[in-house]
Amino acid sequence: MPEYRIIIDLSDHMLYLLDGDQVVQGYPVAIGKLATETPNGEFTIINKQENPGGPFGVLWMGLSKPHYGIHGTNDPSSIGKSVSHGCIRMYNDDVVDLSSKVPVGTRVTIRP
Repeated sequence: MPEYRIIIDLSDHMLYLLDGDQVVQGYPVAIGKLATETPNGEFTIINKQENPGGPFGVLWMGLSKPHYGIHGTNDPSSIGKSVSHGCIRMYNDDVVDLSSKVPVGTRVTIRP
């Protein structure tokens, strides 16, 4: 049984899915802009919602820090940039793929 966890590396705008200590997959992401930076720290995925509407693309995965999450986007040109209000944006296909692999309760580490 895989033991998945997520590491989000803000310096290279990447989200990494790990099984134990091995990187299984990397996904490009958009992160918070200077005025609304993505928080560093240890969190968990506490919920998932398909088709949340608005700018959140096809899927939302809420983090244990209120109002922050990993989600799709209706603006794919933003991926790879520091433009969000602190959330982690992914391509819609990528967030669906990631969500299919990680259950609620998955650890998420966000590091500078």
